[in-house]
Amino acid sequence: MELHATGTFEVQLTPHGEAVGEFGPLKIDKTFSGEMVGTSIGIMLGIQIPEHQSAGYVALERVTASLQGKSGSFVLQHSGSIDRGEMSLSMTVVPDSGTGDLTGLRGELLLRMEAGVHHYEMKATLPKP
Repeated sequence: MELHATGTFEVQLTPHGEAVGEFGPLKIDKTFSGEMVGTSIGIMLGIQIPEHQSAGYVALERVTASLQGKSGSFVLQHSGSIDRGEMSLSMTVVPDSGTGDLTGLRGELLLRMEAGVHHYEMKATLPKP
């Protein structure tokens, strides 16, 4: 079964614990609205190289939401980089992390920024019942 959802989200990043060398851990809190409604919590580890406008980060985020009438949770795995101002980001559903009606969920979450607003597009599949 194909699932597709679009909408916006608000995100709050707060320092979480002590930095390990030059790597700074951050706590992720999100609220999703639109065709996927819910919240998430996660942890991110990143590094910035400001003199070159470059950065990199990895994160894991547990999303608890309703998606096309199906409720449950799943984990997103992030891998992102900024190469001299050019952003690259991958956010995929960790296989077999889905719970409730979202058990077996596979897919990805695409992100774009417009006028300071975070927009998402969820492209996913669920196994046939």
